[in-house]
Amino acid sequence: MELTPSSELLGSQNREEKLSPGKLHATQYIVALVLAVLLVGLWRLQIVSADGYRVLAEANRIRKVPVLAPRGRLFDREGRLLVDNYPSVSCYILREQVKDLSIDLPLIAQGLHLTVDQIQATLRRFQSAPKYQPIPLKQDITPDEQAFIEAHRNELPELQTLDEQRRLYPRDGFAAHLIGYVGEVSEQMLDNDSRYAFYQPGDVVGRSGVEQTYDALLRGKDGSRDVIVNSHGKEVGALGQELAVPGQDLKLTIDLDIQMAAEKALEGKIGAIVAMDPHTGEILALASRPTFDPNQFSVRLTKSYWNEILNNPDHPLLNKATQAQLAPGSTFKIIMSVAGLQEGVAQSMHVMCNGGADFYGHFYACDKHHGMVDINNAIPWSCDTFYYNLANRLGIDTIARYATSLGFSQRTGIDLPDETSGTMPSTAWKLKTQHEKWFAGEVISVGIGQGAVTATPIQLARALGGVASGGVLHRPHVVFPDEVPPDQLSAIHDTFPGSGEKTIELSPENWQIISDAMAATTVTGTAAASHLEGIDFAGKTGTAQVMSHDALARSGGGHKTVPNAWFVGMAPRRNPDIVVTVLWQNGNWGANSAKLGAQVIDAFVEKQRKRANNIRIAEMPAPTPAPLSPTPGSPPVTPATKPAAE
Repeated sequence: MELTPSSELLGSQNREEKLSPGKLHATQYIVALVLAVLLVGLWRLQIVSADGYRVLAEANRIRKVPVLAPRGRLFDREGRLLVDNYPSVSCYILREQVKDLSIDLPLIAQGLHLTVDQIQATLRRFQSAPKYQPIPLKQDITPDEQAFIEAHRNELPELQTLDEQRRLYPRDGFAAHLIGYVGEVSEQMLDNDSRYAFYQPGDVVGRSGVEQTYDALLRGKDGSRDVIVNSHGKEVGALGQELAVPGQDLKLTIDLDIQMAAEKALEGKIGAIVAMDPHTGEILALASRPTFDPNQFSVRLTKSYWNEILNNPDHPLLNKATQAQLAPGSTFKIIMSVAGLQEGVAQSMHVMCNGGADFYGHFYACDKHHGMVDINNAIPWSCDTFYYNLANRLGIDTIARYATSLGFSQRTGIDLPDETSGTMPSTAWKLKTQHEKWFAGEVISVGIGQGAVTATPIQLARALGGVASGGVLHRPHVVFPDEVPPDQLSAIHDTFPGSGEKTIELSPENWQIISDAMAATTVTGTAAASHLEGIDFAGKTGTAQVMSHDALARSGGGHKTVPNAWFVGMAPRRNPDIVVTVLWQNGNWGANSAKLGAQVIDAFVEKQRKRANNIRIAEMPAPTPAPLSPTPGSPPVTPATKPAAE
């Protein structure tokens, strides 16, 4: 078939439309743009990001292994070791070594004496952590568990062992509330506490006592090792390391010999003993009972032990020296005497005690018929009738003013966590807390340390130390300030503010009256059974009811209804070198606590005499590992030995 000229022209026009210059240019631009994008990507890949990809490639064969810093040790004021470390091995999981970790869980659980559920719970806790971060699976593993990991290195490349230093505490809870314990940082601490902003899940931190307050100094700085691993994750070489910086050792203010005397005195009882140097505020001993074993917390806390502590009605974790807020009983009469003498009221008071007195239509009893009483025998006899009358004359706000100046209703600022403040009632306090006015009759019970007034043993020790030192109150502390860098010491004072260092006006004549009367207390008064021959020992007993007479009658009695026994003491009576506070919960009479305080005072004075005569003082043996009763399938715990008696 022949094409006509018109057909040839039409075909030519169609071809020209398909290859028009505009479309051709557009196609060329698109091709050029694609090539430009490819060239830019190639340039970024091979030139700009070359170093980054090189690092990633190196990471496929180089592993950074953490080197954990050993925690700083704790010593007593004379350099005797209290808390040490011992070598331990822990197992970690490296999730990036395997694609599907769940396949290996049954074998891992069998070899490490765990359950699959326990491992899965650990993995869930760290699911938000970067995949390259090792996950602590089991601490303080046994030699057979270490052998299992090594034998299954090719099958289980995700398992890694790490050498660590673990805490070694004294046995039997010796000074546990003062020292504290360490444990793994919790999710709540990481989320809600700015102090742990730079910590990672799995880090070990101080959880109470000195361990918590001075954690930043004790924990040190971790290092690392760069090691070469093969495709199975096995270490085949080393490249370099960054050395760990050990934590700082700390010297505590406590005296081991005095601490031992306090612990022995409290054995089998519920309560606390505080011994303090009133010249400086240094804590010489701080014991609380019942206690707990911090070694149980430093590795892994068993459910049975945790339940045992939680269900104990005597609250072993409560530091009763700084947290027990209880009515101080007749020990508060020292504060009343200060207020009465400074106001010029008590010097001229003479009260006839016939076993009590009537106030505002109510009879307030005294334990004896003391006859005529003045300030000089009111303290040693602990005559309630005298202090009922003194309280009625002073009024609640005057009493509160003096008590507050001596640190009541305020934290002392001691460098231990969770100190409580106690309560000192006043007209303003009652209006604010109970929205009621203060009734005149309420002051009568306050005069003998009952009613709404509460205090902690550390508050009473500091108040007595302040009065005994002429009105100078020092901040109690358990670590020597020169052990701590100035900036961190300032931060600690900000964290535990309290009433700090302060001075109150106190007449020397008035303190002489009070101190002489307290000395008579241990000779002819309520603490005469605790008299220490040849020692200038002064004190004041206190017996505080735990419930009203009506409530006691309804309760039917029982040990928990027995009054709390208090004692505050010092030696010598003038400008003392030691003050002691004893709280024996449900100990009945304050005279019972006075015997415990006398043991501590006697130990202190005896040590001073030995030192003066250049007699060697016994040393605490170095902590040595000794297994407790382990749970089935668990490695032994290695606490330190209990300090031997002198």
